[in-house]
Amino acid sequence: MTDIFDKCYGSEGYFGYFRAKNDMYFTQPVLEGIPGPRMKFQGKKVIMWAINNYTGLAGNEDVKNAVRKSLESWGTFSPMGSRMLTGNTEKHIDLEKKLAQFLQKPAAVLFNYGYLGVIGTISALVGRDDQILMDKLSHASIVDGTILASMGKRFRPFKHNDMDNLEFHLKAANKERKGGLLIVIEGVYGMRGDLADLKSICALKEKYEARLFVDDAHGFGVMGENGRGAGEHFGVQDKIDLYFGTFAKAFAAIGGVTAGEEKPVDYIRYNARTYVFAKSLPMIFVDAINASLDVMIKKPELRQRAWTVAKQLQQGLVDLGYDIGDTQSPITPVYVPAGSAETAMSMMRMLREDYGVFVSAVIYPVVPHGVVLFRMIPTASHSDEDVKDTLSAFKNLRDRLKLDLTQKPSRANK
Repeated sequence: MTDIFDKCYGSEGYFGYFRAKNDMYFTQPVLEGIPGPRMKFQGKKVIMWAINNYTGLAGNEDVKNAVRKSLESWGTFSPMGSRMLTGNTEKHIDLEKKLAQFLQKPAAVLFNYGYLGVIGTISALVGRDDQILMDKLSHASIVDGTILASMGKRFRPFKHNDMDNLEFHLKAANKERKGGLLIVIEGVYGMRGDLADLKSICALKEKYEARLFVDDAHGFGVMGENGRGAGEHFGVQDKIDLYFGTFAKAFAAIGGVTAGEEKPVDYIRYNARTYVFAKSLPMIFVDAINASLDVMIKKPELRQRAWTVAKQLQQGLVDLGYDIGDTQSPITPVYVPAGSAETAMSMMRMLREDYGVFVSAVIYPVVPHGVVLFRMIPTASHSDEDVKDTLSAFKNLRDRLKLDLTQKPSRANK
């Protein structure tokens, strides 16, 4: 007889090796200080490249002042109950209207977490006869939402950003079509940093009478002239049926928002289980998001600075011979030679302990098998000196470990 807990005592499951070793160095490292370009790890100051603080709003005084006032007025708990029952307020409603206006959509609905917002939106909309077409490199929240919504039926994953393959699946889906079609993608892919081919995808979704859901967690507040995301960047915001953004990246808060036409958004509000059965987003986060949005609108130089830092870092890494793939965003992946986890651990330990540069390694299941990379996040708070010191560290790392940078693992894993 097998006990269901047996697997818990071995090295099975995600990150099983690290769990079995009780690791808190490569996984679950403990960081000290306000999230920013300089933090402490194991008591030593490090240059931080592993936090999604794109616009540098973590620690922003305007946001902190708004939160202080909110905390004094509302505490950590208000409002109590779900939005459907006792947790709705004028502030929640006003923020949704403000976000809808910013995103150039008629309506918006707030979620407590980005992850739950994606799952809730997809699963609320997709019924028994509907079909989902999902980019194969989509975030886990999209995968989980798709599996939940498909109710055990086969859905259609298409090759990453491959328009011919997407059209193949759209044609096949239309042949057996009984309900609607929903294409689900990311606007900016969170590990690779590349962008969805939104113009082509929008053309295909119109050609085959499908709808499009874009999870733009890493584009919201970062991409586009006004920070409205990948849709604005490509000039197709009006063609995106449902736009999703999270506040855990550029907004230095928590929560998410789905924006679109009024009737579909209202349907999601009444049918997304992660909204209906969840406690209302606490007022301190409503006020924090409101303040962050105001700062982002008034200070576009924060977003511009993040891009400046990103370009300096990315060009410097390329000049040193490192493979950063096809990133088109501030996200800066540094692919580890030969996809070796052992090499990655040596590189990471040396960067952290010898050069005071904090990076995190990303392995399966976050990226496909055979891929190992460091995902670096340039922010508006990083200085030119931070970039210079970091590039010097990568140069020393290359020379000390005699890294073979002639091969480009990003190209082998497309």
